Amino acid sequence: MNSNARNGSDSSEGKLTHFNEQGRARMVDISGKEVTVRTAVAVSKVTMNPSTLEAIREGRIGKGDVLAVAQIAGIQGAKKTSDWIPMCHPLALNGVDIRFEDNGLDELSIQVTVKTEGKTGVEMEALTAASAAALTIYDMCKALQKDMIIGPTMLQSKSGGKNGDFNR
Repeated sequence: MNSNARNGSDSSEGKLTHFNEQGRARMVDISGKEVTVRTAVAVSKVTMNPSTLEAIREGRIGKGDVLAVAQIAGIQGAKKTSDWIPMCHPLALNGVDIRFEDNGLDELSIQVTVKTEGKTGVEMEALTAASAAALTIYDMCKALQKDMIIGPTMLQSKSGGKNGDFNR
């Protein structure tokens, strides 16, 4: 491990923050940070056969309304991110919005916007929500098609906090 990873310095200086002086994992102390409005947008997609996408659109999936269930799964994923990702702080989320769009052929896109007022950002919550929604789509449609492809999943943008805004 390099010295930057061990020193626990701020990531804005190009150093990792999730390691203590002994090089061991730690949850970053955010007690001194300012509360700001924070927003993150993450995206993912599921690529599938046109017939699978058509079945989703027409409500012919035996397990139920795929997009409604995926939306709930994504919201739950955002709310439970700190249970999944060890160094994430539990956050009170102000809102989670999930939108789906298909390309009319073989791709179902997922866009998640997560907002909070807090001392740390919601990038991981948005990414977890997008992943949970994509995995739920796969789960609900796997009887029709097992070779669906999930991804890429990525942060599209974020705002708030001392490190400023990011736009892909």
